[in-house]
Amino acid sequence: MATLIDPEVERNEILRQYRRLLRTAKPYLSGNDAKLIKKAFNTSLEAHKEMRRKSGEPYILHPLAVAQIVVEEIGLGTTSIVAALLHDVVEDTPWEIADVEREFGAKVARIVDGLTKISGVFEYGTSEQAENFRKMLLTLSEDVRVILIKLADRLHNMRTLDSMPRHKQLKIASETSYLYAPLAHRLGLYAIKSELEDLYLKYTDTEVFNELTNKVRQSRGARNRFIKDFVAPVDEELKAQGFSFEIKGRPKSIYSILRKMRKQNVTFDEVYDLFAIRVILDVPPEQEKAACWQVYSIVTDFYQPNPDRLRDWVSTPKANGYESLHTTVMSRTGQWVEVQIRSRRMDDIAEKGYAAHWKYKDTGTPQPESTLEAWIAKVREMLETNNSSALEFMDEFRQNLFVKEVYAFTPKGKLVILPEKSTALDFAFEIHTHIGLQCLGAKVNQKLQPLSYQLHNGDQIEILTSQKQKPTEEWLQYVSTAKARNKIREYLRDDKRNKAEDGRYLVEKRLELLGVESTPDNLNRLFAHFNIYNPQDFFFRLATGQIDGREIKGELFDPAIEPPRPPSILEARTFDKEVQKIRGVRADMLVIGEHTDKFDYTIAPCCNPIPGDDVFGFETDEGIVIHRTSCPKAVGMMSNYGNRIVRAKWTDQLELVFLAGIRIQGSDRVGLVNDVTKIISTSLKVNMRSITIDSNDGMFEGHIIVYVNDTAHLTKLIQRLAFEQGKRGLVSRAIR
Repeated sequence: MATLIDPEVERNEILRQYRRLLRTAKPYLSGNDAKLIKKAFNTSLEAHKEMRRKSGEPYILHPLAVAQIVVEEIGLGTTSIVAALLHDVVEDTPWEIADVEREFGAKVARIVDGLTKISGVFEYGTSEQAENFRKMLLTLSEDVRVILIKLADRLHNMRTLDSMPRHKQLKIASETSYLYAPLAHRLGLYAIKSELEDLYLKYTDTEVFNELTNKVRQSRGARNRFIKDFVAPVDEELKAQGFSFEIKGRPKSIYSILRKMRKQNVTFDEVYDLFAIRVILDVPPEQEKAACWQVYSIVTDFYQPNPDRLRDWVSTPKANGYESLHTTVMSRTGQWVEVQIRSRRMDDIAEKGYAAHWKYKDTGTPQPESTLEAWIAKVREMLETNNSSALEFMDEFRQNLFVKEVYAFTPKGKLVILPEKSTALDFAFEIHTHIGLQCLGAKVNQKLQPLSYQLHNGDQIEILTSQKQKPTEEWLQYVSTAKARNKIREYLRDDKRNKAEDGRYLVEKRLELLGVESTPDNLNRLFAHFNIYNPQDFFFRLATGQIDGREIKGELFDPAIEPPRPPSILEARTFDKEVQKIRGVRADMLVIGEHTDKFDYTIAPCCNPIPGDDVFGFETDEGIVIHRTSCPKAVGMMSNYGNRIVRAKWTDQLELVFLAGIRIQGSDRVGLVNDVTKIISTSLKVNMRSITIDSNDGMFEGHIIVYVNDTAHLTKLIQRLAFEQGKRGLVSRAIR
């Protein structure tokens, strides 16, 4: 039944959201700002008047919500509010960038252009998402507000993802986890990064998300009582010493709880830092550092600190500007608690990232913190020197977003911040490209080290160079930064091009000596004879001595002899279908696509989905491959090739059985195997294919292969095994 639309109710809701935006923005406004925002609102309202979102609501509510996030959660001003209100007009309406520039100026037009997707047809094998992301980053190097507004746009889309079809939910959520959450992290927007990750989990692994959300909710009362008791003595002492402060407990995000459970292989109850205590001080900037350490001293007077868990980002801030003092202390109830100590200014930067200090003059010239300036400069350099495909570029860029930093020094004491796992060669390229290209090795803390030496915090590095030194292919294995990799590739490309020209000259001279014309047909005969069909590769190998020029003989060019044919790239590839045969998955068990058509498909060996698993189809040259939505490769595929994702759903096939594996762990005892087999075979009537149990030092670990109908059947079995833990102390954990 169609929902009735009441124009009056919708009009009132639009006005309510618009007035809320103006109220929130009021502290940021001056001069004619309010009029400009009103003009942008009316323009967007008119441009989108016939449009509705998938949820059925008027489209204008989306740009209004994005503008609200921009001002309230990121802390940007008028230019960004106007750009947020207009961010979809060029993409979705007859408006063009020239119209935006005429009405709202060059700054707003440049931002809106950066937020507008590239239109057109993309070749199969290229990635539309990657091309659009690269375009957006090209604008980032001029104006960081493009990315900040894009993050606000993505956050609102994720908050309203319920109304989208399932395959779109998977694509958008995966893209968010792959790119936008790491980008929010890199820009210091921790609150937004955490929410994006939680929303990603909500749509890709709903069952786990709901289970953990309920557990966090159930433990809220006990957690609040614990926090109250924990902070009481600290609160009292801070007041006695005259501090102006605020203390709050911050729960860990659902996504980070799950990541810790999986990484450390522990249960929810064993995650000790489900929350952190945050002490926020109201002190002048010149007193911040001393005040933070004073509070640290007070906290550790009451609670014993873990010396391995002290993190001092007050003395040396993170590369994204994050400043805070973290320590983990033991509470009186025997529970570890993370305590974060920071000033109000530091907390503002931690919540709103660089936007907290991103101020603009009338000309739009940024006045950023030096760390941001350095990062933007690196992005700009990366964009200017990168000749790889958009997909390769995006992958490289992404790798540099989520890494930790290492802090090293030049011989004169200048601090150089690089990604973790950077090498002496990365350090050399960071100092200067020419130093990198001529790097022989390094003196690290006065000791000679090779190019591949991995940097540690506090290393002092002197780079040794020689004019005779030249980069080789091997160097690419020694570097981890995009800058170093691109400069090495650039040198190798130029070197190969120059040597190939020398090789071409040698071929021409050799043909001239043989009395053979240098025609395309004769060159093709030459390439075919040596089985090298790339001309540059052939000439390069000849110039570097990998091919002996004396092997080029006159009989190769005899027109009576048929030249060898190049291998066909159209020959069908063989595909191993053993897994599909063994597991018995048939074509009538899956419905694929929007119209419930039957397609040929194969089951992905990387995640081996079974009926009942949440799955999606991925189009390849060989046909459709079925993956679980929780497959390790899923995020990358959906992020880069959303247009090749197809909906897939299992049909009802309860009478069939499939192999599944369960891992169990716990305390060893007599009769253990008998108890396990009794539960599986007698109680639940499940057939086992194999069971192996090893015990060591009073603990056991077992692996059981069983036949199950579907995911629900497997879950029931795991729950029953876990339940027996309470009854008999049987199993500590059952994991699929």
